[in-house]
Amino acid sequence: MFSLKLTHQALPLLTSNFCDPYEIASFYLGDYQDSNMEDASPRTDSSTDADTEDKMSNQLQGIGASDGSDKSRDQKTLRRLAQNREAARKSRLRKKAYVQQLESSRMKLTQLEQELQRARQQGIFISSSGDQSQSIGGNGALAFDVEYARWLEEHNKRINELRGAVNSHAGDGELRIIVDGVVSQHDDIFRIKGDAAKADVFHILSGMWKTPAERCFLWLGGFRSSELLKLLINQLEPLTEQQLLAINNLQQSSQQAEDALSQGMEALQQSLAETLAGSLGPTGSSGNVANYMGQMAMAMGKLGTLEGFIRQADNLRQQTLQQMHRILTTRQSARALLAISDYFSRLRALSSLWLARPRE
Repeated sequence: MFSLKLTHQALPLLTSNFCDPYEIASFYLGDYQDSNMEDASPRTDSSTDADTEDKMSNQLQGIGASDGSDKSRDQKTLRRLAQNREAARKSRLRKKAYVQQLESSRMKLTQLEQELQRARQQGIFISSSGDQSQSIGGNGALAFDVEYARWLEEHNKRINELRGAVNSHAGDGELRIIVDGVVSQHDDIFRIKGDAAKADVFHILSGMWKTPAERCFLWLGGFRSSELLKLLINQLEPLTEQQLLAINNLQQSSQQAEDALSQGMEALQQSLAETLAGSLGPTGSSGNVANYMGQMAMAMGKLGTLEGFIRQADNLRQQTLQQMHRILTTRQSARALLAISDYFSRLRALSSLWLARPRE
């Protein structure tokens, strides 16, 4: 029966900070194994419990001491403790690296969750269904969504600044600087959309970067200028007769341009459908295959005109905002920009309420 007795001399080593718990356990285990090996070998003298206790106390107190017969065991013990210390050190390093990796992953996950929540609040819903228009395959759709999110965040800051200036009755000079900044920022989004349409025109045309409520009023990837002017007239009163006449003329010209673009879009869709229908029929012969390839090439060429429709529609929207800015006074322009922003903000809020509605 193996018996291990701790003396008052061994307690300081066990309670000190010098030895790692792994070292203490290995020391006891190694000593137990060595003693068993010695017990198994022939011996001419018997050791008493007192001798065993004295030997253990000497090992715990003076591992580095050398006193004749115990020198070999002390060296093995030192090597064992050194190996255990090295193993414990490496284990602590691995644990520290693992904890740091977990912390880094947690921070990245938190950042992604915040970005996703911000995107949802701003009306960006990135599909995971594998749709090409929402994939991350470098087609420009995701890049545009990110750019639009940044633009919208900056736009909200400018609108809050404009609202504060209007409420505080800022001077015309200060107010004009802020108004010009908001108008210039609208020009930025049209430029960003133009670049995105070159990469993925269907993404811009479908309006998947907008909220569901906004998509209900979508026309060629954006708002109808004529409808927006109708909403603004009631918000800008009182208007002079000259201003009212100019806005009505702008609204009518915008309506005519929108009708022309809509008719062109309908004609394109009809022509595209006829082109695709022309390639229908039994396949298998080389003539049918050649006809199919020719028809698809024609269809691809017609799809290329979609980018032109998006660009013309955005040009109309941009010109309408600029014309409105020239017709109105600085304070009227500020009120108009605030009304436009509030209108689209309410559409986004309506989408959030709709998506969060209770479902039976």
